Amino acid sequence: MSDRSGRPRRIVVGVSGASGVVYAIRLLEVLRTVDDVETHLVLTNAAKRTIQLETSRSVTEVEGLADHNHRVNDIAAAIASGSFVTSAMVVVPCSMKTLSGIANSYADNLLIRAAEVTLKERRRLVLVPRETPLHLGHLRLLVRVAELGAVVLPPMPAFYHLPRSVEEIVDQTVGHILDLIGVEPPEGLLHRWAGPATSTPLDDEGP
Repeated sequence: MSDRSGRPRRIVVGVSGASGVVYAIRLLEVLRTVDDVETHLVLTNAAKRTIQLETSRSVTEVEGLADHNHRVNDIAAAIASGSFVTSAMVVVPCSMKTLSGIANSYADNLLIRAAEVTLKERRRLVLVPRETPLHLGHLRLLVRVAELGAVVLPPMPAFYHLPRSVEEIVDQTVGHILDLIGVEPPEGLLHRWAGPATSTPLDDEGP
């Protein structure tokens, strides 16, 4: 469904340098199949390096999955302004450096500026942080962005759907992201819990 103006829903995808760039690539692949969605991609320099280290894709291939690409240092890009109407933004993966910039409104690049615009315009911002373990500074930053209105979605793997591959684990998280930004996941991408297939009696023998 397009927005009320009839234009495609604009989704901004920011990719920072944390491990887990596969989530961003899969998200872009799926969004590319949605007719009424227009994607705007921002890759940090560290994200480009991570693509080279963690995948068999080239940066050019990843950029080709988006409808529009923006240079991370182009602070005059359309997505830097609140007057450029977007439906949502996802930062996936979100490094602790990028998280810190968003939490403290330190918009020294386009990705962070676009996230700040998303927050100030009261639009949905989903952050997918990739770091473990977390020290107190990280935790305080996560609380801060949640207080500002962002949705924090660590890519915690689900196992209730009995995944048989890494790809199925990635798809489950990507499906969850799509739910949060108002895009219906394609059939088979997200396995929704509907309760056990059969009722199993509880063990009454005690601990």
